[in-house]
Amino acid sequence: MKNLLFLIIPFLIIISCSKTGEKSNSLEKDYSEISLNFDKDFEKISDAEKNKFLDSIYYKIKTSTNNKKNRDLLSKVIFKYYFLKDEKGIDNSSNLLIKLSSEEKDSINLGVAFRSRAFYYNKKLNIDSSFYYYVKAEKIYVALKDREIYANVLLNKGSIQYKGGDNLGAELTLTIALSIFKDINDFQKQFETLIALGNVSEELKDFDKAIIYYNKALELSEELEKTDKKHRKSICYNNLGFVYEKNKNFKKAISYFELGLKDKDLKNEFPESYSNLLDNLAFCKLNLNDFEGIENMFIESLKIREDFDYKSNVVLSHNHLSKYYKAIGNIEKSFYHANQALKISKEQKNPFDILPSLQLISEIDIKNSANYNKEYIRISDSLQLAERKSKDRFARIQLETDEIIQEKDKLEDKNRNLLYIFIGAVSLFSLLYFIRVQRARTRELLYKQAQQKANEDIFNLMMSQQAIIDESRTEEKQKLARELHDGVLGRMFGLRLNLDSVNHKNDEESVKKRLHIIEELKNIEQDIREISHDLNREKQVLINNFVSIVTNLLEEQQNSHASKLSYYLDTAINWDKVNSVTKINLYRILQESLQNINKYANATSINVGFVKNEDEIILKITDNGSGFDVNKKSKGIGTQNMIARTKECNGSIDIQSEIGEGTTITITIPINQKEKPQN
Repeated sequence: MKNLLFLIIPFLIIISCSKTGEKSNSLEKDYSEISLNFDKDFEKISDAEKNKFLDSIYYKIKTSTNNKKNRDLLSKVIFKYYFLKDEKGIDNSSNLLIKLSSEEKDSINLGVAFRSRAFYYNKKLNIDSSFYYYVKAEKIYVALKDREIYANVLLNKGSIQYKGGDNLGAELTLTIALSIFKDINDFQKQFETLIALGNVSEELKDFDKAIIYYNKALELSEELEKTDKKHRKSICYNNLGFVYEKNKNFKKAISYFELGLKDKDLKNEFPESYSNLLDNLAFCKLNLNDFEGIENMFIESLKIREDFDYKSNVVLSHNHLSKYYKAIGNIEKSFYHANQALKISKEQKNPFDILPSLQLISEIDIKNSANYNKEYIRISDSLQLAERKSKDRFARIQLETDEIIQEKDKLEDKNRNLLYIFIGAVSLFSLLYFIRVQRARTRELLYKQAQQKANEDIFNLMMSQQAIIDESRTEEKQKLARELHDGVLGRMFGLRLNLDSVNHKNDEESVKKRLHIIEELKNIEQDIREISHDLNREKQVLINNFVSIVTNLLEEQQNSHASKLSYYLDTAINWDKVNSVTKINLYRILQESLQNINKYANATSINVGFVKNEDEIILKITDNGSGFDVNKKSKGIGTQNMIARTKECNGSIDIQSEIGEGTTITITIPINQKEKPQN
């Protein structure tokens, strides 16, 4: 029996060749741990634990965010299911991968999913469905221009065509694959494809071409086995011998089978190939009437095939033993083995095994030969009809797949046009709504200004009460010192840096920049003049426009300094629930931190984030600057102010820094706090 090596689907390439709604994101948190288990610990656990582990990952991915990390991980899960021979796992995970990859138009993982489905249906002997998914995978890799995986898909597609009886189609597909494997110098795949082409040529009765393919494979195997011994030469010898056996050149066939059996490790490492060589050798000797030792050879081959459950080959062994016992006149044993072959082939429902078994038993059981022949003719006719139909069904599947893709493209164009129309309509509606809202906000602003004026009058009356002024004087001095340090001095420091950069330049741009700096100095002068009686107005601006002011501060940092700044403002934070004192203090802490980084850190990268965690706001500021020793370095007024502001908000501050390793400041403040009455 020839060794159909190429029919063993190389599923490993499904993973190794792949390029690398609001739901729960719990999977992302332990992704590193899962990857570690895959890379290091997975093989150490039992198969039952492996299945349980894979199932847990599958369900986590199913209920998690659809992102590339999860899709790539799902591809790994499919690969692990394959080695555990868990067909249900392959089925579920490949279906999920198709769904997730289609939603995000992830062509790479969609190709993996299609190939996984094709493999699954091939294992289920559903040839049409397997071919359908290989065709879809083929389209993906043509579009991706990934010739290596495209060639592997063609190799598997060709094997499906061969199984389905479309030998001419298989020959064309495999020839294209061989050409690509030659271009990319993949010798192992060239070997597999040559073996496949040899098998196809045998089915087409072109034995000379089959011998050419097998000899080319033999040449490649000699090179490959210098570094990687996988008994490829024995496979080639078996296939060459089988061609000569078909041509009735039994002596030539025996010479090749004997060469294959010289491989001493073959029996232990590749028992199927060993049993094929042994059975084929004995059968050729039987045809030459050389009965010496062939009974034991047939029996040994049968036992190996039964032990490893090679059903089709078991049928062949029984047929060969039946012919042997018939040749030596032992009709009882001959009938037993012929009957066993027929029984097993019917259980497997394999017409290619049933027909030779029927033909053989009809020659032995003469009384019932008419019934056997009638059944033989019926199955043969139905098989020929099926073969005639199969010649066209793959072409039909290919055509239907192309038509579906074309219809899908047309539907996508139509949906795209509808989307553009929808976006245009929404944009127009949004513009009208925005105009209306802006008018309402203008009226509201006028009202607030009037209200603010009234509040200022009330505040001035309250300030006339000397006793209250005396009680709050100390506190107001501290607040005023912080406002001067965090606000005015920071701005003056920035202006000084800008003035230094243009001080010795007299070009037009530098003159304009100096004029701008002078104007800003006037603004600072005005701020200093008004800061004693205008702090309430500043707080109100912060309260009403907090996100906008923070964004402006960060953008000013980006535009004024060479360090790269990235920031994130969590939209889940409801700033309306945050009191004014907290907003002002958060703003000043951020401002002070940026000033310290600009002055001392020499950082090239800064990251700022406002994040909501349950009932708390977390402000995290990180830089990759020079850092400092937190334990030894004395705290300046800026750091003391940050600590004081945090305590005022009932929060906590954590400063992590090492020399040369940058600094991370983490501020945690409760959201729901009662506003303290303003003095």
